[in-house]
Amino acid sequence: MASHHIQKNTIAETIAGDMQAVDAVIRRQLHSDVALVNQIAEYIISAGGKRIRPALVLLVANCFQYRGEHHHLLAAVVEFIHTATLLHDDVVDESSMRRGRQTANALFGNAASVLVGDFLYSRAFQMMVSVDSMRVMQILANATNIIAEGEVLQLLNMHDPDVTEERYLEVIRCKTAKLFEAAGELGALIAGASEEHIAAAAEYGRSIGSAFQLIDDVLDYSGNASQIGKNVGDDLREGKPTLPLIWLMQHGSASERALVRNCIEQGDESHFDDILHAITHSGALEYTRQQALAAAEKARDAISGFPPGVFKESLLQLCSFAVDRNH
Repeated sequence: MASHHIQKNTIAETIAGDMQAVDAVIRRQLHSDVALVNQIAEYIISAGGKRIRPALVLLVANCFQYRGEHHHLLAAVVEFIHTATLLHDDVVDESSMRRGRQTANALFGNAASVLVGDFLYSRAFQMMVSVDSMRVMQILANATNIIAEGEVLQLLNMHDPDVTEERYLEVIRCKTAKLFEAAGELGALIAGASEEHIAAAAEYGRSIGSAFQLIDDVLDYSGNASQIGKNVGDDLREGKPTLPLIWLMQHGSASERALVRNCIEQGDESHFDDILHAITHSGALEYTRQQALAAAEKARDAISGFPPGVFKESLLQLCSFAVDRNH
């Protein structure tokens, strides 16, 4: 059932059984006596994402021969935290499309989306307590808090044309890479890996998370709308200065820079096509892609000392998938 979540079949195949167990945990834990919670939860889960964060927990735990059941629970926790941030994100961004369908906020309203996001966060905390490990709770509590800081940081960057590459990468580190980092770290921790390997798994997650986000930024300008499941240029319309835009602000012509500045500050869409053209025909996307490739390479290096086998192979394949995908 899980193989459609991650495109690379072999990755999905190595953890297919585990992924089914995670899906079962997700369904069981989403149940609530409140009908609307069930309805929205069902809607989100059936939309399905790539399920990469839970896959990361499973792959790393298996890499170190984990034999318990906690990896299923923690994979579900990580997916819940991710889903809660998406619910809140779409409300903040006023997004109407995600993964090719209406967002929950567009369908059920902002209030319901925020509250069900809270339900998912708090359910995730109930679940992580059951693992009965102070260190597991520490990792997830820290990650969740840093993600929240990243959301606020991104809010400060909105409609600010002077955002630097450094400031933007900090948002990525908090908002996206941190949960990937926690996923890798948790997998190694519960499997009883050495401190060195736990740190390496965290580094892998952090780097691959950055690579995924940077490619998402590229796809926002170059992707096929039906494949990426949202409209091309949504980041620009939302006044979100991502790396391609920041690059153009620094390296574009004077007129391009003025256009971008105006668009980010005012959310002025009248020159949208010109900016889209400038981004796709300058070196902006290539530069961003290079940064993603460098991050994926860093992830590869981080796990060079991991035990060999199918799970390590899958982790390496994930590095390629992160940068080679078109959705």
